[in-house]
Amino acid sequence: MRASDRAYVTLLDEIQSGALAPGTVLGEVEQATRLGVSRTPLREAIGRLVADGLVTQQSPRVTVVTDFDADDIRALFEARRALETMMARLASARGDRSAFRALSEEFTRAHLDSDEAIEAYYALIARFDAALDAAVDNAYLTSALRTIRTHLVRARRLTSDNRGRMQASADEHALIASAVADGDAELAAHATHVHLHNALTAILTSLPEGNR
Repeated sequence: MRASDRAYVTLLDEIQSGALAPGTVLGEVEQATRLGVSRTPLREAIGRLVADGLVTQQSPRVTVVTDFDADDIRALFEARRALETMMARLASARGDRSAFRALSEEFTRAHLDSDEAIEAYYALIARFDAALDAAVDNAYLTSALRTIRTHLVRARRLTSDNRGRMQASADEHALIASAVADGDAELAAHATHVHLHNALTAILTSLPEGNR
C-alpha cells in the first residue's frame, strides 16, 4: 500500500470512529510524524479527506476535522433518502433476484447478540450495498452514495450500543431485499423510506438532548 493510501485509511478510520473528533486540528508536521510518512503523501491523503468533506483546510499546513452535528445528520439523511429510495426502485427492475433473496434470508437469520455478530452484520450491509450498486449500474448514483456512506459511518457509531435498534434494522433490510427480489419497486422504496426514518430517529435520540 502506498504511503498516501496508508495515511488516508488511518485518518479516515480515526475520523469515522470518533478518535479524531470534530474540531480536531491536524497539523501537517505532527500528523506526518505520527503516521510515519513524509509530507507529500500526507498532503495527498489530506486532499482526499477534503474531497470527502471530512476535513477542511484552515491554512496550507493546518487541517481541521469538520463538524458533524444534528443538522449535518439530518442533511445527510435527506440526501440518502432521495438516493436510496431511487436505488431500491431501480434494483427491483434490474437486480439479480436470487442474489437479493439470499441477502434477505441472511438478514432474517442475523442475531446481533455479540460483537462478532455485529461485525458480520456490518459486512452483510456492505454486501447489500454492493449488490444494489451492481444492480443499478449507474456510476453517477453510486458515486454520490459513496460520499454519503463515508459520512454515514460517523452517524452509525452513535447507535452502535443500541442492540435493539440494530436488530430492527436487520429486519428492515430483510424486507427491502425481499421486495427487490420480488421485483416490487413500490414496496422496496417504501421499506427503504421507513428504514431511513427509523435510523435517523434512533441516531437523533442518541444525541444529548441539547444537541438534537
